Amino acid sequence: MRLVIIGAGPGGYETAVAAAKAGLEVTVISDGPVGGTCLNEGCIPTKALCRNAEVLETVRRAGEFGLDVPAFQVDWEQVMRRKDAVVEQLRGGVEFLLRGKNIQLVYGKASFKDAHTVYVGDAEYPADFIIIATGSYSATLPIPGNDLPGVVSSREILALDAVPRRLCVIGAGVIGLEFASIFTRFGAEVSVVEYCKDILPRFDVDLAKRLKQTLSKRGISIDTSAQVQAIEATQDGLQVRYLKKDKECVIEADKVLMAVGRRARVDSVNLDDIGIAYTPRGIQTDARMRTNLPHIYAIGDVTGGMMLAHVATFQGLVALDDILGQAGIAHAPQHIDLSVVPAAVFTDPEVATVGLTEEDCEAKGLSVKCLKSMYRANGKAVSMGEPEGFCKVIVSQDDGRILGCHLFGAHAADIIQEVTALISRKATLPQFQDIIHAHPTLTEVLQSAVHSA
Repeated sequence: MRLVIIGAGPGGYETAVAAAKAGLEVTVISDGPVGGTCLNEGCIPTKALCRNAEVLETVRRAGEFGLDVPAFQVDWEQVMRRKDAVVEQLRGGVEFLLRGKNIQLVYGKASFKDAHTVYVGDAEYPADFIIIATGSYSATLPIPGNDLPGVVSSREILALDAVPRRLCVIGAGVIGLEFASIFTRFGAEVSVVEYCKDILPRFDVDLAKRLKQTLSKRGISIDTSAQVQAIEATQDGLQVRYLKKDKECVIEADKVLMAVGRRARVDSVNLDDIGIAYTPRGIQTDARMRTNLPHIYAIGDVTGGMMLAHVATFQGLVALDDILGQAGIAHAPQHIDLSVVPAAVFTDPEVATVGLTEEDCEAKGLSVKCLKSMYRANGKAVSMGEPEGFCKVIVSQDDGRILGCHLFGAHAADIIQEVTALISRKATLPQFQDIIHAHPTLTEVLQSAVHSA
């Protein structure tokens, strides 16, 4: 059986490896470096910068820990070289995986010849099944000045040759706040403007408010309920004009980061020619990731759903499970609950969330109780010098099931996985309370929260 995967991001390449192990003949077509947005211009390079910024902040705070560190300077070129080296190392690993048994890696732009044939240049690749995993691209506001020199996307900001003195970030979602946090640590004067009334729209409101307070204390200017009108060039750089309560406001900047979300890359292949149903939001699929043509699947950002690398990976496994079943290949069926998806924001401190928010429960008419604990009462957090943060666990009043968890604090992105496992297995509060956590560890913030009931 022949499978063609268009796109070599996390969804594409991990599905390819799993399909090859199952005995399918797999062709992966990539029109850029393997690894997709996540590896080349998203998750990985930004986390490399996050780590550099974290080390920088630790050195700056050395005096708090009784250490006398001489004055130092940031070598931005070295920071960029390290980021690039991390990406290159991981990209090499992906390329190695995609040159394994039963896998053919093809570089180039894919197009459909027909519903069972994909071609790249003059070469044709027939397929019994096809998975479209073409990802997404950075969105931009349709405002005057959005194409001025100095207005950058999340990809272009990763290639800056120097730290800007003044950075204006348009958008206070995950991408915008991560870059705001990074560049503040590197010495930039950062301003953030957000159209919604809160930062991190759709996240827990308490969490978003606490993060806003902390980032503001660290010198980041954040203006919400702000409607950006235009970006203009000035003698001194750029000027961002926006309305707040009908009052015109101005931010002066050297660089402007446009961080207003991402759009599904539905125009990267000729979907209309073979009749695949899609909207500007993304390719339409069913729960098994099938398009309206049952042998063609779509996964990841191109479907317009949760644009997270780990979601793309597991959507790929769902699609592969369906393909193997259709192909009559014996396998252990996957049982993946795509309704329980953890998410993390690598600000300072980190933010992590899984399951329902308190606002979600209210909208659904669910009776819940919210159990909380604070990082400042956690021995490991205090000894680390990281007392800022809290934990909120949401529990059903009806049956005691764990419905959600929202964390703000050091290593929140790691801690959230425990609750993800419990929610996915429909665990209850008494079961959570029975779990012993090692001491002293940050995970005890979970223990403290559930025992506050």
